[in-house]
Amino acid sequence: MSPGPARDKAERFRALHQERAPGDPLVLPGPWDAASARVLEAAGFPALATPSAAIAASLGYADGATPADEMFAAVARITRAVDVPVSADVEAGYGLGARELVERLLEAGAVGCNLEDSEGGVLKDPHEHAGYLAEVREAAAGRLFVNARVDTFVHGDGDVGRAVERAASYVAAGADCVYPILAPVDVLPLLRAGIPGPLNVLAGPDGDGPAPAVLGGLGATRITFGPALQRRAGDALREIAGGLPA
Repeated sequence: MSPGPARDKAERFRALHQERAPGDPLVLPGPWDAASARVLEAAGFPALATPSAAIAASLGYADGATPADEMFAAVARITRAVDVPVSADVEAGYGLGARELVERLLEAGAVGCNLEDSEGGVLKDPHEHAGYLAEVREAAAGRLFVNARVDTFVHGDGDVGRAVERAASYVAAGADCVYPILAPVDVLPLLRAGIPGPLNVLAGPDGDGPAPAVLGGLGATRITFGPALQRRAGDALREIAGGLPA
């Protein structure tokens, strides 16, 4: 994709995050292949966000074990299948330098990315990670929306102040949004008060936890579901399969 159209599509995606009213977060369901992406687009969602764990499962890998080439190829199949903007979860960046990561995301047709601040279950140095995010932002030149995942509640001690510090440093480095994954619902107002810019919150579909509107009222700018939709689809398939003659 040439720089102009890529930047235009990224700006379209970025605009969806701006001036969200409390209780009206941007809901970004996660496709794991072209077919699921088309279903979600047809349902009326204005943009999508791939979950790496769901794509891994669809390709036969454990979460975190998908080779980079296969992940980017899967993202490309999804972006080709739909007209809405698609952001891609690229885990910790697969060890790629910022410029190469940006090039591969753009080649795959993505308008944004998730980048984790842990690797192998260990939190990265926040200053080094902020530097990497700044390099990604510079290389993207406005063509990607960068969602910086904060793993304090997954691999750290769950300290809210530390999560806010890490998130604020990523925003200062140029991240468009931060994602304190698995943050307890009761700390969302504290995170919202301490973190400038959009806040991504993980939710469960179909009543698994607070509804998106409730999370929006607590400070969420956007809602994602991780691999929950793919797992729910797997449950439905198992139920259907259980009723078929073997």
